[in-house]
Amino acid sequence: MEMRIQKVYMVKYAKFNSFKRIFKETLLLLQDPEPGFICSPDPDNYRYFHITMDGPKDTPYAGGNFQLELFLPDGYPMVPPKVRFLTKIYHPNIDSLGRICLDILKDQWSPALQIRKVLISIQVLLSVPNPDDPLSDDVAEIWKTNEKLALERGFHKCQPSIR
Repeated sequence: MEMRIQKVYMVKYAKFNSFKRIFKETLLLLQDPEPGFICSPDPDNYRYFHITMDGPKDTPYAGGNFQLELFLPDGYPMVPPKVRFLTKIYHPNIDSLGRICLDILKDQWSPALQIRKVLISIQVLLSVPNPDDPLSDDVAEIWKTNEKLALERGFHKCQPSIR
């Protein structure tokens, strides 16, 4: 019986610590926003964020504003956040559903990372696509065989949704 009580206490303590961590990160994002990002916590769910990200300079995505959603699952910060693009984007590491292939969102996640680092990493991914680890095989193939064409397509396919 005592072991069960300890287990319940540990679960409640872990949830409290998770809430404190999320609260602290949210406060930091609101008080000291990362340049190029607008992060708005959802008023009905403190684990859900609406993100607007500027396209990185000197890329096909420059001048664009991209909408993303970020969700912090129950196990956060021990498990990575779930992030996806809501804005359609032509990129080898982002599929048609907006899912993102990024190592820190998978096997390279560390509880030491924060939402801010995730957002910066996504912006860097737009600057430096990795067609060798694609989520969109057809886009990656074009990127590998004709990067100039891929860059042009990235520019033109994103135009209607970002400008």
